[in-house]
Amino acid sequence: MGDISRPIYVIGHKNPDTDSIAAAISYAALKNQKDEGNFVAARCGNVNYETQYVLDRFNFKAPSFIGDVRTQVRDMEIRDIAGVDEGMSLKDAWNIMRENGVVTLCITEDKLLRGLITIGDIMGAYMGSNESDTLATAHTSYKNIVETLDGELLVGNIDDVQTEGKVLVGAGTPDVLEEYISPHDIVLLGDRYESQLCAIEMEADAIIVCAGAKVTTTIKKLATEKGCRVISTPHDTFTVARLIYQSMPIGHFMKDKDLITFKMDDYIEDVLPVMASTRHRYFPVVDAAGRYKGMVSRRNFLGASKKKLILVDHNEKSQAVNGMETAELLEIIDHHRLGTVTTARPVYFRNQPLGSTCTIIYQMYQEAGVELSPDMAGLMLSAIISDTLLFKSPTCTEVDKMSGKLLSMIAGVDIEELAKEMFDAGSNLANKSPEEIIHQDYKKFNVGKQVVGIGQISSMDSNEMENIKESILPEMDAQREKDGVDLLLLMITNIMKESSEVLFSGSNAEVVLESGFSVTSKNHKSVYLPGVVSRKKQMVPTIINTLGG
Repeated sequence: MGDISRPIYVIGHKNPDTDSIAAAISYAALKNQKDEGNFVAARCGNVNYETQYVLDRFNFKAPSFIGDVRTQVRDMEIRDIAGVDEGMSLKDAWNIMRENGVVTLCITEDKLLRGLITIGDIMGAYMGSNESDTLATAHTSYKNIVETLDGELLVGNIDDVQTEGKVLVGAGTPDVLEEYISPHDIVLLGDRYESQLCAIEMEADAIIVCAGAKVTTTIKKLATEKGCRVISTPHDTFTVARLIYQSMPIGHFMKDKDLITFKMDDYIEDVLPVMASTRHRYFPVVDAAGRYKGMVSRRNFLGASKKKLILVDHNEKSQAVNGMETAELLEIIDHHRLGTVTTARPVYFRNQPLGSTCTIIYQMYQEAGVELSPDMAGLMLSAIISDTLLFKSPTCTEVDKMSGKLLSMIAGVDIEELAKEMFDAGSNLANKSPEEIIHQDYKKFNVGKQVVGIGQISSMDSNEMENIKESILPEMDAQREKDGVDLLLLMITNIMKESSEVLFSGSNAEVVLESGFSVTSKNHKSVYLPGVVSRKKQMVPTIINTLGG
């Protein structure tokens, strides 16, 4: 399985029904109990009213929504190199880059990305620091200066910042020094008392005493009175003159405009062209709020991990979560016809001609010897009731019926009462738009060269079904074009009468339905099909046979 901390998503089809949601939850729970890995129930569509009722009734939260499973930046190995403060010295930044083997550092403030600095920027800053006032221009802190010089501040405040003056070497006699020391300068000196005194009297902001030379109490006292800082360093004057420019803050040299950053949720296929078009080696990664998370390089793309999937209640590519073909498919648990999902390598595939995916999963619980909680049993029972239309669908088998009875005993619920409550909740369609009703339980099927969209709603109330039909019929043609399907069918199933009225749209839809089911449309908009309640076992096979798929 690889990294067991990475989620393995157990996910049903688009426009999920109760069986799809319950199968994802129950199978993820089973896998987490018996297998090694982090199995997470997921969905790629909205939860309908019936399913929400079931989730609330048995104390489950809806699975996490995942609309696309293409590989993202978050699936890469993101280098966890901490962001640095813009006040950091060039020297410290260089050392961090060397220790971590990187050529870029991200500058942050309160975890938000402020800018970038590269080795090239540091080299440019150091090589270009030939102006004597560069430290002041960069607003260099004395903390940086002291640390860079491995020194000690004998007089002054370590938090002060140099904003004026130049850096100069105090060579020559005091008479000579008086000619070129100006107020606010930083003067590099040796152990000569007269030169130190002269620099202080000329109102230098700081004197740096090199080679560990002694600084007398008198000099310290006078420097304190004049507001001149005194720094002692063990390095010789030449070394100090070379090092001091490495104390400048990286914030002065950082890039903070037009930064190329990637978000955790960006898809790799979108990121790669951006990387290829630039010369940068490392790129910062931020979350949706702009908080810095780390860095990635081109090399990290080679090890990007595909998302891992287990499909439940479908095996049609058109019904699967977007990007499924780019993910690593591990298993399929389904009860439908063999569809269009293909895999690069063998996977565990369990397909049984039963009325519900949850019936299969219940068998797997029994085979694994894993006990069900009453709530989990209730959830799975609801899925079987929903998919078999309370055992009235021709897809229902004796195995489904027996499983339903056993689950009802574990859950401690009455099957008939639960079914009525579920179907009442699911048929609450009064406030839904025609588009929402059509897609409440909707699947696409590839039949030869044609794509067929089939929705299904069910109710025990004939009057409600008639009202729904009248509102949907005028919208069928427009919805078919919007969905990009050749045929659009909506089954309005009356559970009590065990029949369906099928609304249709498409140039050959009427012919297909009349020919396939040997009926006649009275209004050229719908057909009445007595005894037809199953999309999977009755509607889809007939459409396929009639279209020659």
